[in-house]
Amino acid sequence: MSQIVWIARHANRLDFVNPDWFLTAERRYDPPLSDDGMIQAQQLAQRLKGEKIAHIFASPFLRTVQTANAVAEALDLSIKLETGLSEWLNPEWMTEEPERLSTLALADLFPRIDTSYTSRIAAQYPETHAKVRERSGQTARCLAAEFFPDDILLVAHGASVLGGAMGFVGDIAIKEVKATLCSLVKLVRQDSEWLLELTGDTSHLTATEKVVRFV
Repeated sequence: MSQIVWIARHANRLDFVNPDWFLTAERRYDPPLSDDGMIQAQQLAQRLKGEKIAHIFASPFLRTVQTANAVAEALDLSIKLETGLSEWLNPEWMTEEPERLSTLALADLFPRIDTSYTSRIAAQYPETHAKVRERSGQTARCLAAEFFPDDILLVAHGASVLGGAMGFVGDIAIKEVKATLCSLVKLVRQDSEWLLELTGDTSHLTATEKVVRFV
């Protein structure tokens, strides 16, 4: 039996384009996508349109939900919000636990969200680098096993994309995976072995970032 796990990083975020947004934002650690990020999300959706993805899971941060929603629209699927895919809750980046929209508030904005889904893995502020890798790796393995043999898509953040890949192939992911904005990682299960087939593909994007930022 085989299975494919796709892991995508969210598209470009507004505070990368306009850093001043952070100064007056109501939820400063939960920025939306930028205008060019919305285009990237649509390009990701077109890239995945021909794939046999059966389930989409997204971190509950706004930028990942927006990215996942573009794909869900193209594939006519629901979105399951999974806390285990969350941003790295790094106290050096965030002076307090990040405030986010509730699941119901997000579902009002994005009706494809499956409000009956219960997140499998928790993410607790603050957390270390090792913890985010452990948490996101555990989440990726858990979802792959629970929904086997269906192909699944995980929409996450730089650190949780890397950690998710590490959950299947271990430390080899540290050297191989380049989690740039809106990039794709592809892991293929053949019997009991996982193979890393794409390590951060951006061929679907017309514009890519030059430096990887795990933010």
